[in-house]
Parts: sequence; C-alpha cells; structure tokens
Amino acid sequence: MKKATIFEKTYQDYLAQIEALDLLSRAAPLGGEASGDGLIIPFYQKPYRVSAEGITDAAGKTANFAVSVALCRYILQCPAEPPDVGGWVTYREFRDAGPLVSYFAANTHKIIETAFAGDIPALKTAGESLGGVYFDDGSSHDISIKFDFLPKIPVLLRFNDRDPEFPAQCVILFRQSAEQYLDMECLSIGGTFLSGILIGKRGLKPPESTA
Repeated sequence: MKKATIFEKTYQDYLAQIEALDLLSRAAPLGGEASGDGLIIPFYQKPYRVSAEGITDAAGKTANFAVSVALCRYILQCPAEPPDVGGWVTYREFRDAGPLVSYFAANTHKIIETAFAGDIPALKTAGESLGGVYFDDGSSHDISIKFDFLPKIPVLLRFNDRDPEFPAQCVILFRQSAEQYLDMECLSIGGTFLSGILIGKRGLKPPESTA
C-alpha cells in the first residue's frame, strides 16, 4: 500500500471517529470555538476548522497530514475532566516517549541550535512573530519563550547561546498535562512544527513535515 493511501485511510478513520462525537461539547474543554457543526482550534496561532467533513485553514485549504493528525487526536483524546497542569518536563520524561526521543531531539533542539547559534536577536524576532512571550521561570537560560502549540498545550523553549567553551543549547518543554491531550507522536509533531516555523522565519528551509 502506498504511503499516501495509508495517510488517507488514517485521516478518514479519524474523521469517522469525530463524526460519532458530540463535537461541540468539546469546544470549552479544549479551548476551541464552535463554528457551525465544527470547531475552530488554533495551531501555533493559525486557526483550523475541524469537522467530520475534514480539517481546513481559514482559506478553506485542507490542512497537511501532520497538522490534521494532531488536531484529530487533540479532539479524540479530550480528557473527561481537566487534568492538573503539572510542571514543565522535557519530551523524554513522558512515559511513552522512548521510541521517539532521538527523532524529537534531532528535529527540534539540534535544528534550533544550528539555526540560531550566535544570533539570539534573530530567535527573539522569530519567536515574537509566532506569538511567543518571554517567560521568566527562574532558570538561568539566555532566553525562555512560551508558545501555544494548541490551546491547552503550551510549549516552552529555553535557549543558551554558544560561548568559547560550550555550543548553543536548546531544550523544549511541555507541561506534564500535555500527555493527557495528545499521544507522543503528536507531541513530537508539536515540537517539529515549532522548530520548522522558527527557522522558516529566518529564511531557512523547514523540515518536510512542516511544509
């Protein structure tokens, strides 16, 4: 079976599951907005409409597969009760993250370190354009910026620039509650898209999955 066919089958399976839900009842728990028989949910500030008919952006264009999967899982995995937010944790600290930890690091931390080493002002500019807010969490990092991946899933980017002794270092963190809203594959998508969008704003080519 061709890869595209597998993607389409997965997408249609998710839409069928969404059709069986009381979708509008999940607007408030997920921080979405009702829109006819669908929900408007922002993904890194870009609004998407999710319904049983499909997932589209504000212009009516079908979302790419990775965005579609993350939004579908976000709706389908909606917790019955709001979970405790918890503290900030790295991706590798989630109990089911193991198989994807190396992939996550290569497609998030390392990309951002390479793109912004020696140029924190460029990272600030890119972060601000994505709606990032500076976040004082008491850490000693050169810069900490908080982004909204999905309404209930903030992401914190901490960055230390290179110096004569050490290379640049980036770490991306989630609240502990994130695993209640998404599986590990979709949390990985959130990190990959963040790095892709940021380096795209710097004029570099983002990873293929974020295009």
